[in-house]
Amino acid sequence: MHLNELIERTRSQMPAKRWQHTLGVVETSVKLAEQFGADPRKAEIAAVLHDYCKFWPVDKQLRILRDNPELPQDLPEYDNALLHSHVGAWIARHELGIDDEEVLDAIRWHTSGRVGMTALDKVVCLADYIEPNRDFPGVEKMRELARHSMERALIAGFDSTISFLLQKGKKIYPLTVMSRNALIGELEG
Repeated sequence: MHLNELIERTRSQMPAKRWQHTLGVVETSVKLAEQFGADPRKAEIAAVLHDYCKFWPVDKQLRILRDNPELPQDLPEYDNALLHSHVGAWIARHELGIDDEEVLDAIRWHTSGRVGMTALDKVVCLADYIEPNRDFPGVEKMRELARHSMERALIAGFDSTISFLLQKGKKIYPLTVMSRNALIGELEG
């Protein structure tokens, strides 16, 4: 599918405000990819599609999850916000014709990260945190860290997510903690 078709299909899946967020993630992903050596074209495609299913009814996302045992079946035990990344990658492959594993992985792991994140995984995950429309405590620090290190900026992002979930008394998806620890390990060499 041509990029313009993907853009139009994605735009039709979400409210206008969320589309502005997506455009911010696209812009930021391309910049980060150019700065840190990832493929800007793949970053653009993954960023366009990263929230494709974000506004789908939870029941619809759960149905796709249950019907496809290759998807992580433990996701419903945690925050529903985790669903859209895995379901989105599945939809990108099976309904939008995306067969590039790097792009699919960047969509799949943009909410939780994973151990051994690729440069493209980091680009889209970080761009989702720091795109220009984001406004939350700590985002300016993350933007400053991202000028020099995607890893340090992502650690700050995961710390922010973990702190938020702790304050709300919610479960923390174990992969988020593992991703944070793996990034610290990368920095320690």
